[in-house]
Amino acid sequence: MSKINDAKLIFGLLASLFFAACNSNTLQLQTIDNVQLQKNLLKVEVLAKDLDVPWDICYADDHSLFIAEQGGAVSRLDLATGKKKQLVKIAEVWRKRTAGLLGLVVHPQVQKNPYLFVNYTVKKDSLLIINRLVRYEITADTLKNPKVLLEVDGYTAHNGSRLAIGPDQKLYWATGDSYFGEKAQDPKSLNGKILRMNTDGSVPKDNPMPNSYVWASGFRNMQGLTFSDKGLLYTSEHGDAIEDEINLIEKGKNYGWPAIEGKEDLPAEKAFALQHHTTPPIKSWTPVIAPAGITYHNGKGIPEWANSLLLTTLKGKSLRVIKLSDDGKSTKGEEIFFEKHYGRLRDVCTDRDGAVYLATSNQDWNPSPGFPLPGDDKILKISKADEATQKVLRAKEPETVNLVSGKTVYQQYCASCHKDDGKGVLGTFPALAGSAKVKANPETLIPILLNGISSEQAGAAMPAFNFLSNEEAAAVLTYIRQNWGNKASTVKPTQIKKQ
Repeated sequence: MSKINDAKLIFGLLASLFFAACNSNTLQLQTIDNVQLQKNLLKVEVLAKDLDVPWDICYADDHSLFIAEQGGAVSRLDLATGKKKQLVKIAEVWRKRTAGLLGLVVHPQVQKNPYLFVNYTVKKDSLLIINRLVRYEITADTLKNPKVLLEVDGYTAHNGSRLAIGPDQKLYWATGDSYFGEKAQDPKSLNGKILRMNTDGSVPKDNPMPNSYVWASGFRNMQGLTFSDKGLLYTSEHGDAIEDEINLIEKGKNYGWPAIEGKEDLPAEKAFALQHHTTPPIKSWTPVIAPAGITYHNGKGIPEWANSLLLTTLKGKSLRVIKLSDDGKSTKGEEIFFEKHYGRLRDVCTDRDGAVYLATSNQDWNPSPGFPLPGDDKILKISKADEATQKVLRAKEPETVNLVSGKTVYQQYCASCHKDDGKGVLGTFPALAGSAKVKANPETLIPILLNGISSEQAGAAMPAFNFLSNEEAAAVLTYIRQNWGNKASTVKPTQIKKQ
């Protein structure tokens, strides 16, 4: 009898070791934060870290996450095991500021159509920069048979880049104006547009104009593109100094840029809208938040986020949950999560169970003070939790900003480029600390603030801030002239009013 018991004991030990070995590839993540919603508790886990600016992430129906890193690497992350495998490093990717490997989308029926689409920036010579759209075939270990579908003008910024495949199985590409706003209204240009094509790169017969890829026009620099479960298409878009936007995209519509920024509320904008039948955004932000990736959430797994757009932000350093109306044609609420907690957030997507994935962007060309954090950049996973094991975070409601003090105006409009310490970004945004221009006669400084600087005058354009009140403009100039070691005279509202 004892031999039988001994045999059972040995068998049990062997079985436990066998099952432990089988489960060694099971994904086990550490919760770093919890989030309390109205009813449900969420957890935030680190799925991947030490990435090279993950610009776009896309869930595939084989339960994997595809990642495009700005330097040119495309990887697949197995969500069951957490194992990440680089599939290709695209050698011709040219990276500078917001140029590089940008948009990525996997065919939603990847088992039947093993296609992955990417767009990236290429510098052909000292003058010619383009954005190239390429289709790859996916295998277990690599991407093969690249096929160039289309090329459009590019630049070091304003490349747009997002990709999506619609319920109609067509490929949509959101392009930027490549720093030349007039292209957005030029029917001969493919910049500043939503382009629609078949997955082989051909023009669909039911596009608005014969033999044209253009589906909609009049955009500045779109950073997000997503379809809802009703088949509605939404974009997120960077404004200039004001009016970041969420747009509901409809066939053949004109969205106004550069004649209209945000809502049609100025006399010239109203006249252009009347003449060209433009479509206003369904939501806009002033001060700007620098919206990035966007996705639709149907409420599965996180019921509180049903029928919402999830929006990542760069300047805002937050995840915004924007509640849609029942018909999806307007917005009716907004909550802010993780503000300044994980830093700049570049993209977001969801999986079949409703879990949410975020890509941080703290190693990019324009990091915020206090970042990057250890392990950046990361992919974070948000899903339902049974109990809280870490600090519990909650949503914030949007605040009404009172732009009275010079410091407040600076933080809202200037700090994202020139930084909190006034030191700017080397080679792109000039330092204000110690600047001779800043400390010179204010009569020469005021026109720069009011009229801006074009890209031809400087490496990076500066928008015009003539929408500020005389008091706000005087306050921010005084703040700049009297901080970070600068010691110059105050600027008075009457001096602004003169110009």
